[in-house]
Order: sequence, then structure tokens, then C-alpha cells
Amino acid sequence: MSSLTPTARVILGMLKLGVRTGYDVKKAIDTSTRFFWSASYGQIYPELKRLRKAGLVSAKQVPRGRVKRTVYSLTPKGERALHEWLTDSEDMLFELRDEGLLRLFFGDVLSEDEVLANMRTQQLIFELVLARFRELEVLARDGFAEPGQRYPYLALRYGIDFITWSRDWYAEAARRLEAGEPLAELEDGEPGGRERGLATG
Repeated sequence: MSSLTPTARVILGMLKLGVRTGYDVKKAIDTSTRFFWSASYGQIYPELKRLRKAGLVSAKQVPRGRVKRTVYSLTPKGERALHEWLTDSEDMLFELRDEGLLRLFFGDVLSEDEVLANMRTQQLIFELVLARFRELEVLARDGFAEPGQRYPYLALRYGIDFITWSRDWYAEAARRLEAGEPLAELEDGEPGGRERGLATG
């Protein structure tokens, strides 16, 4: 559903999985989708108001002691909107935001030592993320917001495999760069770079 913002999508999904408050939505995001689809408090609370105004979520006050607490749930309209988005095969977007990869892209403006330092930092970051993912993996085996939910765990397994591959890729690329080996991998007789572009024109 094209009218849903990226933040609305993750909020509707979290509410459907059983997360109930704006605070809990943020906590759930921080231990799950943040690694590929994040949202801040400054995005979540205004979006909840918009979703309520649009009739996609309902809200009621459920105080906890002296603390004001608003509990949200999907309306039938919100259920339909979430299902539309989840099953929309035409507008699925791939977007990877990775600052380490962006720095690597602009590596030609740095010295080789600076590029290598960035690559080693990236490997360390991946190691830290992997350690966190492995902690979460144990907790996620029995479900996410509620017992029996299987696919958050499957997404986590994807993340573990992807981060492991990324860490190993950086290690191998750094090794090749330090060893002075060619960075381009071409098949025998395959043109490269600008020549390749001209060859296909």
C-alpha cells in the first residue's frame, strides 16, 4: 500500500505481532528490525497519531500506576492495510544503508592505509553485531513478541549469515589489498571497467 510510510509499515507489523505501546514498539525495533529497518521515537509517536487519525489503529488509555500508558491495536482497516503491503509484489523496495560500504566506495580519496583502517573497523563492527545477534538468537527460538512466532527468528538467521559473510568478505578484501593482489575479478577474456561498458554498447 503506497500510502503507508516506512515507519507506518513497521509499526503496523509490530502491533500485529502483539506489541502494544509506542515505547514497546521502539524496544521491539531496537532488538530486531533496527538492523535493517529502523525507527526513532520521533518517528514512532507522530506516526501512531497519523495512523489513528486515518483509522488504521485504535488507542485506549491503560495507566500503569501513575504512568500514563496508551495501548494501541490494529483496526480492521489497519489489518487490511498491513496485509496489502505485505503481499504487494509490485512495489517491493531494496535499500541497503551501510556507511562502511559508502566509505569504501569513496576510498580513492583516502590513502591505502586509511582504507585498510576503515576495513578493519568494519570487521570489528560486524564482530560486535554478530555477538549481539547470537545472544538474540537464543532468546528468539521460542518466538518474538509472543510464543510460536517463527519468522522473526528466520529473519535473524538471515542476519547472522549475512553479517558473517560481510565480515569474511572485508577480511579477504583487506588481505588482497595489503598483498597487492588485483581487486577486480574477471573471467578469462572478459573486458573490465570502461572497456566493458564500451564492449556492451
